[in-house]
Formats: sequence, C-alpha cells, structure tokens
Amino acid sequence: MVYTIMEINASDDLLPNITLGFRHYDSCYNEVRSLMGAEWILSGKENTVLNFNCNKDIMPLAIIGDLISKASIPLARILGLYRYPQVSYRSVHPLLSDKIQFPSFLRTSHNADYEVFALAQLLKYFNWTWVGIIYSDNDLGRSGAQLVTREIENNGGCIAFHEILPIVNFMESIFHILDVIQKSRATVIIAYCTIESFIPLIEEASLHNISNKVWLVTTSWSISSDFTRKEFLTTLNGSLGIATQHGEIPGFKEFLYSIHPSISLDDLLAKTFWENAFRCKWAENENDNNSSSTLLREDIVWCTGKERVDSIDPNIFDVYNFRVTHKVYTAVLTVAHALHQMKNCVPGKGPFKDGSCADIYNHRPWQLLHYIKNIKFSNKAGDEIYFDVNGDVPLYLDILNWQMFPNGSNQYVYIGSFDARAPKGQELKIHENKILWNSGHNQIPVSVCSHPCPRGHRRATIQGQKICCFDCLPCSEGEILNPNDDSECVKCPEDEWPDVMKEKCLPKPIQFLSYDETLGFSLACISVLFCLLTFSVFCLFIVKRKTPIVKANNRELSYLLLISLMFGFLCSLPFIGRPNLKTCMIRQVLFAVIFSFCISVILAKTVTVILIFSATNPDSKLKTLVGLRIPVYIVPVCTMVQLILCIVWLTRAAPFAEFNMAAEIGKIVIECNEGSRVLFSCVLGYMGLLAAISLLVAFLARKLPDTFNETKFITFSMLVFASVWLTFIPAYLSTKGKQMVAVEIFAILSSSAGLLVCIFIPKCYIILLHPEMNTKQYITGRNTRNRGT
Repeated sequence: MVYTIMEINASDDLLPNITLGFRHYDSCYNEVRSLMGAEWILSGKENTVLNFNCNKDIMPLAIIGDLISKASIPLARILGLYRYPQVSYRSVHPLLSDKIQFPSFLRTSHNADYEVFALAQLLKYFNWTWVGIIYSDNDLGRSGAQLVTREIENNGGCIAFHEILPIVNFMESIFHILDVIQKSRATVIIAYCTIESFIPLIEEASLHNISNKVWLVTTSWSISSDFTRKEFLTTLNGSLGIATQHGEIPGFKEFLYSIHPSISLDDLLAKTFWENAFRCKWAENENDNNSSSTLLREDIVWCTGKERVDSIDPNIFDVYNFRVTHKVYTAVLTVAHALHQMKNCVPGKGPFKDGSCADIYNHRPWQLLHYIKNIKFSNKAGDEIYFDVNGDVPLYLDILNWQMFPNGSNQYVYIGSFDARAPKGQELKIHENKILWNSGHNQIPVSVCSHPCPRGHRRATIQGQKICCFDCLPCSEGEILNPNDDSECVKCPEDEWPDVMKEKCLPKPIQFLSYDETLGFSLACISVLFCLLTFSVFCLFIVKRKTPIVKANNRELSYLLLISLMFGFLCSLPFIGRPNLKTCMIRQVLFAVIFSFCISVILAKTVTVILIFSATNPDSKLKTLVGLRIPVYIVPVCTMVQLILCIVWLTRAAPFAEFNMAAEIGKIVIECNEGSRVLFSCVLGYMGLLAAISLLVAFLARKLPDTFNETKFITFSMLVFASVWLTFIPAYLSTKGKQMVAVEIFAILSSSAGLLVCIFIPKCYIILLHPEMNTKQYITGRNTRNRGT
C-alpha cells in the first residue's frame, strides 16, 4: 500500500498535483480490533463518541481491507450504513456479495463460491471421481463443502467421505479423520478449511507418514508460508493449490529490496521482519537487565544491518509472484482512479442530479462509492479492472503444484489457470509437463472407487453403494455401450453389428457363396470338370455308336441321359454368386427340370430293358406292350409334368432374393427365398417320386437273364442317388447361409456323378479296355452257349 501511494503521488497522469496519504490499522486477525479501528476512523478519536465525528477535515476517503472475511463482515455492516467505500483485497466470503446487506463493500479478490467451479473442473480434468472433503466448522467451510459436493456430483463424481474439523474435541476429531483417510481408497482430499485448523491435522498426518495422498487446497492458504517444516512439505508434496492470480507490480521488487531498519525508522515492523528473515537479534532490543547475561550466550546471532535482503530465499520473501500483494495494489489504484474521474468531472455532465459533479476535496462518501463501483481501467500489466453488480472482480485463479526437491528445498510451481471469462469448456488450462506428483512421479494419481470399465462393458451399480462404485458387465451379443450413458448397452440396428470392442455399430458383412472364395471356386471347378468328363463319355458313345454295347438298351436314351447329366452338372453354377431375382427363379427350376428329365430317361431305359426281355421271352405277359413304344412317351410326359409344376410355382409365388439377418450372427446372408414352400415341396416331391419309381422298377428287373442287364447298374445308381438326397435333407436343414447352398451343390454334383459312374463307367471300361467284350455275341451270350455245345 505504501509503495502504491508513493507511485501515485509521483505520477503526472494519475491525480496530478494531489498528494494521497494513508493510515495503518492492524486488526490482528481479530474482528473486535477491526471494529475498533473502524470507530477510530469514523470518529477521529481513540476514545470514540458514537454518532460524532471529531476530525472531519482529515477523514479517510475509503478503507482498504480487511484481510480476513470474519473481520470484514462486521466492518462492512457499519460502513454500509454511511455508504462509506470499503475495498477489501482478501475477504472472499460469499455473503459479502450481497449488496442489500453490504451496499458499500467491494473487493479485488473473488467470491469464494466461484472456487468451487475451479475445483470441480480440476477434478474432472484429472478424472478424479472418488474424493474426500475435510472442512472447517464455520460458515465458509460448511457452505464451501456443500457447494463442492454439489458440483462434483453434477460432474459425475462422488464424495468418499465428509469430515469436519470442529472447534471442540479438536485432537480427538483429528485422529478420527486420519483413520478415515488411511482406510479410504480416495487418493485426492479437498481441504476446505482455515490454516489454523489445518496445521494440526497435517502435523499428525506427517507423524503417521501419510504421504500418498494428493491434497487439493483453496486460496485461503494455498501459498501459506506456515509450512516450512520438512515433514509438512513431505506430506503435502505433489499436492495442488488454487491461488489468487499473480500479477506484476513494476518496480516493487526493488522497493522491497530497499527495506532497511536504518531507512524505515518509523516502521515498527522493519526490525521484526529483519530478525525473522535473517534469524538474528538487534542488540538494542535486549533490555538492560539481561544485557550482560545475553552477551555471554554464544548461540545468539546479532543483526549487523549488513545483511542483504536479496539473499533471502524467494519461497520466504517472494518478490516475483505477487498475489495478495497485487490485490492490495489494485485496491489502492481503484480508489485513486475513482478520485481521478471525480476530479475530471465536467459540470453538467456529471453522474449525479442534474449532471452535477462532486468536489474531490469535499464530497460525500456515497459519491466516491458511485465512482468506485463504475470504475474501469487497465493497470500497467494490461489487466482490465472493473467490478460486477455484486462488487466482485472477474474470477481468475492460478493452479499451483507444491514440489519438494531432494535437497529439501521446495517451490510453488505455476502449472495452469482457471479463467471464468473464457468460453465454456475452455476455462481450465493445465501444463501437465510441469507437474511433479508425490514421490517424484510424473504419472497422474488415480482416485476412483471403481476403475473404468473395459471397452464393451457397462457399469452396473452395486446396491447400497454410491454411483461411482460399480461392477463391470459385458454388453450382450449384438449390443454396444451407449455413448451417452455408460451404464447401459443399446442394441445395434438389424443391419449392423458391434465392432470387436463393442463401441460402435458397423454394417454387417454381406455373405453369399462367391466365386472369389475357395469353396465357391472349388465347387465351380468340380462342376465344370464333371461336365467335361460327361461330354467325353458322350463323344466316346458317338464315336462307338455302332458297337453293340452302345446300341444296347436304346442308345438314343443314353445320349439323352448324358446330355441331361452335362446340364445337371452345370445347373449347380447358378447357385454360386450373389443371388438376385433372376438367379433365384432360374436355379431351382433348372435343377428340378433337368433332374426330372434325367430320372425320366433312366426310367425309360429301365422300362426298355424290361420290354426287350419281354419280346424275347415267349412266356412274358408284357409282350403285348412292346408295340406301344412306351419308353418314347415316358421322357416327355414325366418332364412335362415337372415343367407344369414349375410354371405354376413361378406364376403363383416365384422365388426371390432376400437379406437374411438372422441366419448367421453378425452377418447378412443374401439367399433365395423359395416363395411358396408348398409348391417348392411339390416340385421336389415329384422328383423324388420319379426317383422312387425308377429305383423300384430297376430293382424288380435286376435279375432278368441277360448277359448285359443294365438294370443292375441303374438300380445301384438310383440307390446312390437316393442315399445322397436322403442324406442331403438333414444336412441342408442343419446349415445356414452359404454353407446351405454349398450342401445343395454338393448333393447335385454327388448324385449326378453317381449316375454317371454307375451307369456309364462300366460301358466305358469295356469300350476302352476290353473291346473283345463289345460284340453282339458277347452281349447276347451266344458265344457261351456255342462253346458249351
């Protein structure tokens, strides 16, 4: 304050030709002495006379102070009656923002309630959701703890414990609090209490070696110089403090370094400061009675006056980071600028009635109060100074980290700030690389009741516990963690599926039997190879068409059977590839018609064998049917019936492609819906009926006395055909997706291959390897009878 007034008086810009003076009153942290000082100021006498002012000519213009809220509150009540300007530099009690109770009170410090937002943001930034609170048993402590609790819970955090530092039974409560701290999983503890009540607690905590906690403290004592003992600093090492914004006071460092008892003879505190700073004694301070005995004591260090102030540790005598000091500086400048505006008031344009101005040398207290309330100026550091409607300045706080070094020294390190004027969400700025946590670690301590759930797991509350204590349960199949609420899982849309971490829904992969994959490509190759093999047999039969073994049992039917088998192998190809409307309509119809034609040909061949035998056997009852040429009509009639069924099926309820979401988990299967299952069953049932009739007829004719009776091979081939398709039914029903299609293709290829091998390979064997057996005599069996004769 002294320096600021000296600076104002030396200024040519601020209050030129006007000299400011001051008076100091020490309230000694006591509200009673603060009130006594106010009475001296208002009455002008040490022995006050109520409602009388005995020294009007030298009345102070405004009061700067007090420091503590408990002293400012009663002072502000009295000064408010007279609208006497009061500007405090440190009182942060929220009640002082009430302009009805305290109309003339303003402050260059912030409202303590606003610290709550900084504390809550700090906890949120470091993901500390499980914290303890210790607070003093006073108005500020109780209200502060209540506000902090509310703000933490609004941000999703929880309070592990609330503990009060009471006025009575003090040590008993401290032991109880230490026991709670040691048992709690909370690593972070908010100390919302006064310095005088906290020192005994931290002293006992250091004796119990509690050094694994992070203390989060408020501006009331975050930069206190009372913690000089090493054991205190070890306990508090790595903790964080919210401090009043530091500010620049140009030239103030040099002013402080110029302090010396020989210069400041009228300063009662100069010698006391000197003795405390250098741990020495001034000789003249010892009284005469004890001077002789004192001189004999060798352990006393005497002050010489040659000690250098600039050699004092900045942690004890900080001349770089002005915090509360800067608030005093600002408070004095505020009053000075208000007086300057009053002095420069132009009559007729003033703020009072009819544009009048106030006389700077003879004004009423409420007139100066008006100017102070509406003040707006920038200090030398460029900071804009103004008051809001509650008489508070904008909130700006420094975040400090208490760091202790191996050599025992300590330092308050600036690691960030909280600016309430910044856009929402950007108020807090932290420099993590500057932080040194307890035990010298750089890793952020964890303070949670339950660790965050792994990906794809939801939080399940534990009955009887707070919301921060929970179990982790995995999301069910097809669900992801709700991005807006980690306590529940949400089901993905039908066409989507969770990713591996169950954090987001991804489009389901589309699945069908493709030519690009090994299975589809392999089945297609097998189909083509068998088709080529059948074509080779067909070519062999064309070449050997005049040989008896080809001519036997109607070679035209053999040609038709080979051609139908070629198409039978190829009809599996439409089953491969992405299904669409055309392929779905074609593939089952082709399969049904081709296989019906094939089985009809086999049935015709079987009937042909029976009729041929009947023609050569005079005792046969079927001899009369030989002339009717029944085999010629079997193939077109049986095929036509199947064709009609297929046409009805396509016209009534044709197959179509559909996306099956339920066939396989996490996949979309494109498959053919057969439309009418009844008509589809009729088509398959008719084909099965033809196969059963062919098998029955061939089985009955298998023992006809002929040298080359083809019915034996037909019987065996139909047994293979039936076995394949009977096995296919359960296999088809037990598979899904592309495996179902692959099973059907395999059944088509297997049954077709069975017919080819069982009916035609024996003939090819004779044609290629035993041509001597390919004679009319061998076929009819006459060579055997001639040898017998």
